[in-house]
Amino acid sequence: MQDQATQLRNIIKNANSTKSNRPLARVITVTSGKGGVGKSNVAINLAIQFRKMGQRVIILDADFGLANIEIMFGTVPKHNLCDLIYQGKNIKEVITWGPMGVGFISGGSGISGMYNLSRDYLVYIIVNLAELDAIADTIIVDTGAGISDAVLEFLVASGEIILVTTPEPTSITDSYSLLKALNHHPRFSREDTVIKTVSNRVSSEAEGEQLYHKLSAVSTRYLKLPLTYLGSIPQDQQLSNAVMQQSPVSIAFPNAKSVRSFESIAKKLMGGPGTEPEVQPRGMAAFFSHIIKSRKLESTTAEAVSGTKG
Repeated sequence: MQDQATQLRNIIKNANSTKSNRPLARVITVTSGKGGVGKSNVAINLAIQFRKMGQRVIILDADFGLANIEIMFGTVPKHNLCDLIYQGKNIKEVITWGPMGVGFISGGSGISGMYNLSRDYLVYIIVNLAELDAIADTIIVDTGAGISDAVLEFLVASGEIILVTTPEPTSITDSYSLLKALNHHPRFSREDTVIKTVSNRVSSEAEGEQLYHKLSAVSTRYLKLPLTYLGSIPQDQQLSNAVMQQSPVSIAFPNAKSVRSFESIAKKLMGGPGTEPEVQPRGMAAFFSHIIKSRKLESTTAEAVSGTKG
């Protein structure tokens, strides 16, 4: 059996030999300033809508300690990211396939544990994660809620962020606090990041737009940070019923009013034929190498998976 060092060298060699042909996945990070605003529901139902549009989709559940994605999918994964890191599983083995062929990876405590790993291990993991670029067209990262260091690291690494908020005053305040913390992060690049908002649980489209304008006004005035509006999701009893059934509303009740909104938002995200993307796909290797930049692994990572950045 090959020792670990030999396996690592072979993986890096294979990554380099195929780098020119490797596709890059679009990474979308879904977040919120507080819990309980429906962030995971947005992530899951957008994934379902992307699948209906022919996209290959994987959700990375990075909400440590909460298994929202697997609960709503009604399935328990056999493996999570910890098994990739500590048990030698490959990336395909830690993907659980849910409804309509949407894949998801349970992060568990695996991502936070990456900070304590050796350099060789990190290169091994990043090269494995780079293989997701060949498996999925779009990867949706469902972060934890709030302003933790882990959440901010994901947002800093992402070129495309969806911020979910509700009309509740605390949700608006917490969303602004999250934007403020992100804006002050030393590695945040506003030039390379697009922040899009979704107004959830609104009584009307007008209320959704009003919520966006309120948040956008303070963000632009005090942070000089522009936001774009994706749309709103209405209050919908059928969505609540779907959660109780442990099924995405886009599958359980495809004609629900909330589903029409998810369809509209997904189409807006995909753009029309010939539309230039707002953010060039970076791929998962670049995404995770950005997260562990504080360990100064850029040169090693770039050597191992060069060519994966857009």
